Amino acid sequence: MSNNKRQKFKLDGWINLNKPKGIGSTPALGAVKRALNPMKAGHGGTLDPLASGVLPIALGEATKTVAYAMDADKAYEFEITWGENRDTQDAEGKVTGTSDARPTKEQIIAALPALIGRIDQIPPKYSAIKVDGERAYDLARAGEDVELKSRPVTIHDLVLLDQTRDTARFSVHCGKGTYIRSIARDLAQALGTAGFVSELIRTRVGPFTLESAISLDLFRDGTLETPQAVLQPIETVLRDIAALAVDEAEAARLRQGLSLGFLPRHKADRLPADLSGPMIALLNGKAVAMVRFEAGNVKPERVFNL
Repeated sequence: MSNNKRQKFKLDGWINLNKPKGIGSTPALGAVKRALNPMKAGHGGTLDPLASGVLPIALGEATKTVAYAMDADKAYEFEITWGENRDTQDAEGKVTGTSDARPTKEQIIAALPALIGRIDQIPPKYSAIKVDGERAYDLARAGEDVELKSRPVTIHDLVLLDQTRDTARFSVHCGKGTYIRSIARDLAQALGTAGFVSELIRTRVGPFTLESAISLDLFRDGTLETPQAVLQPIETVLRDIAALAVDEAEAARLRQGLSLGFLPRHKADRLPADLSGPMIALLNGKAVAMVRFEAGNVKPERVFNL
């Protein structure tokens, strides 16, 4: 058995990566892993190879908070090219229909309100949603007629940024589970034409923004001097979670998987106002555990080994 395996490093935190177009999320993650060799790594939300922009990378104990990044609101800029429908609803797909109709600026703006708010959206057939245990895109590529049910999603804002005769550029702020390709499909249908997503840039995932994202080249060319220079703390994705400050003794109990009692009134006053969801227990501002309040006790659900 070979002893030439590279040493794994204990790195805990987030990297806000700017994924370039032309590479998938998994290969991008692989490049970061090869450069840093962390004990554990994962990403907080897939971007297609044709898309670019913010791809949060979790290292070490931060992988325990990936769900919070995936559930966070997101923002995108995208371009629709009018005149063609594609089977994948993006530039990678085959043309399935054409239209000579081109919407005016006024028509586009008038159609946008119907796509804003809490709406029902049918995901693209070429998506990672499972149908009878199989990925929808695998079934679609095999030639099967995939029927996906509509799902409720939240689109907070959808704005026309620019347009030409054949294209229109938009910004969108949306909740989890929203498909930009479905927005393009539905908008084109509402405008009586055809259209597909010809460019897609993710500009924000929760607290991670494109302005502060790091180029993948930094990990590819060996110029990164120290991982700590680009690591953001675990708490970054938990800033909107209710927080509970604990002392050393309480932190030690939580790390052992033990609950904290909060029935005495003088203790209960320390609790956040909202006890319905998960909380983050902090010792001097550093994450100790994800906890939940039940029947007068604060119970640890995920403990951070920091």
